[in-house]
This record gives sequence, structure tokens and C-alpha cells, in this order.
Amino acid sequence: MREIGDEEMITEEDSLFMITYSGYIKRLPPTDLKVQKRGGKGLIGMATKDEDAVSHFFIANTHDEIMFFTNTGKVYQAKGYEVPESSRQSKGKALVNFLNVSPTDRITAVVPVPKEKKTRGKYLFMTTMKGVIKKVDLEEFSQIRRNGMIALKLKSGDELMWVEATSGSDEIIITTSDGSAVRFKEKDVRPMGRGASGVIGMRLDAGAKVVGANVIQLPITNYQLLVVMANGYGKRTKLTEYKVQKRGGKGIMTAKITAKTGNLVSAHVVQDGPEGDLEIIAVSRKGIVIKTTLNTISVLGRSTQGVRVMKLEPSDALASVVVV
Repeated sequence: MREIGDEEMITEEDSLFMITYSGYIKRLPPTDLKVQKRGGKGLIGMATKDEDAVSHFFIANTHDEIMFFTNTGKVYQAKGYEVPESSRQSKGKALVNFLNVSPTDRITAVVPVPKEKKTRGKYLFMTTMKGVIKKVDLEEFSQIRRNGMIALKLKSGDELMWVEATSGSDEIIITTSDGSAVRFKEKDVRPMGRGASGVIGMRLDAGAKVVGANVIQLPITNYQLLVVMANGYGKRTKLTEYKVQKRGGKGIMTAKITAKTGNLVSAHVVQDGPEGDLEIIAVSRKGIVIKTTLNTISVLGRSTQGVRVMKLEPSDALASVVVV
């Protein structure tokens, strides 16, 4: 008679996972997922302690392998069920107690990998704050040690900020703080080994940094690029307004940056239609959490400065934005 392993006794179910800025993680039961989908209270009901804001919010199965990437270019892995289930009100578990992550490192990207791996994720596409990109075959990460492994060799002063699963035939759009964006074909980037340091995805002007790196799944029906600026301005622009270019260029204007708007702080590819009730959660430099829904943000052209979508105190500015 075959012995049943511990893992087989754990129910396979989709759960909500949340990571906060101060480094806590929690898994919420599937009942909370149903409430979310039904249009209940949404994230407003998911209070985190002391206004500790959510930095990552994703759905994964309890049997999925979840890959956690840090700003220093390392990757760690855990099973979905290893994250303790918590109530909406609980703080969750500190990531440093759960993964062997250095207390000074930050989790900047999360990629769930289903057990069967029969998904669109064939590669992992990485982007750094300084516009370096790298594509790696997902199989290169099949054996991640408990104390993590290097996913990307970084140059001094750079940080790994975005990692997304890609199919091999997607497109990528990279957006910068000074209001430029470049859209290019994923096929322009050949797969590299884990030890490689990547290639230039976008050339940045002095003082600029990447604020968003998004995967575009074709066809681009109803897709828009949502950009949010430091002084609370934002807009959506149809992706069809961004022509496909080659990687490594400076891109084209995506927003008119002025003293009134402040620099771009975030860019996300979003879809119109049934997901119009998506929530935008922004955190200000003073730690204030501001929420709004996607459908309140106007669809405007590339060369506009957007409209005020969030009110801030004069001495405050937006630091980051999460789309839920």
C-alpha cells in the first residue's frame, strides 16, 4: 500500500495572498476570495495593522510553488500551503521568519508557479530600476535552495524590481519616472542563463528610473496603460497609442510631466470591461493609504498630464501604487 505524503493531505484550493510593505505575508481563505469576486467590501475590509499597506496581492493555489524575488536579485521559494492561513484582521507572518531573506532585502516581485506548470509561463522576464532586462527559462529555477539563489547579477546601484511569467510571444512595455515608455516584442530578447546580468531594455535619461515593467498578452483588446504621478495625478491611455519599437531605445512620451503633476511613480497595464471595478491602492511617503477604483480614472492621450485622482497634503507625495 502506498504511503500518503503530508502534502497530499492538504486541500488544493485557491487562496488570496497579501504581502505588506513592512515585510509580512498572509494567506486568506477561499471564502474571502469569493467575497472579493462577488463585489463585497473588497480590500477596504482587509485592514492591515497600523496602516501597514499592501505591496503585493495575488491569487495562488495552496499547492503552487511561489517564487519570491528580492531587490538584490535573489529568488526564494515556498509552497502556497506553507504560508499560514490568517484572518483578514491579523498581521500575518514576518517574511524573514518564513524565508531565509536578509532583513535588509525587500520582496519586489512574486510569481506563483502551478504544480502542473501547464500555464502560459514558459519564461521569467526580469526588469531592473535602471532599465536592464533579462529573460530566463522557467526550468532554470526548478531547484531553488532554502537559502535562495541568484536570479540576476546586478550592477552597483541597481535593483531588481519586476519579474513576470511570459509565454515567449508576448510584448513588454517599460515606463520611466520622467514620462517615457517603450513597447517591444519579447522575442527581441533571447533567453539567458541565471548567471547572466541581462541587456539594456530601455535607455534612461539622467535622474530617471523605471517605474513599471508590464507584460502585454496579445491581442491587446481593451488594454490601457495606467500611469500615476507623485502629486496624485493619473490617467489611462489605450495601448494602441504605443507603437511597437525595438528594445534599447528611449521610447516615446506617455505623460506630460510638470511641477503640478510630479514624476511618474507607477505604471500598470489594465483592461477595460468587466474588471472596471479594479481597486487602486496608493501609499504616500508619509504612509497614508489612499484608495480609488479604476473606472474613476479618465482615459486620455499620451501627451496629456492626466487628472487629479488622489488628494494629498501639500507636503506629501505618492510613493507607490498597487492595482488589485
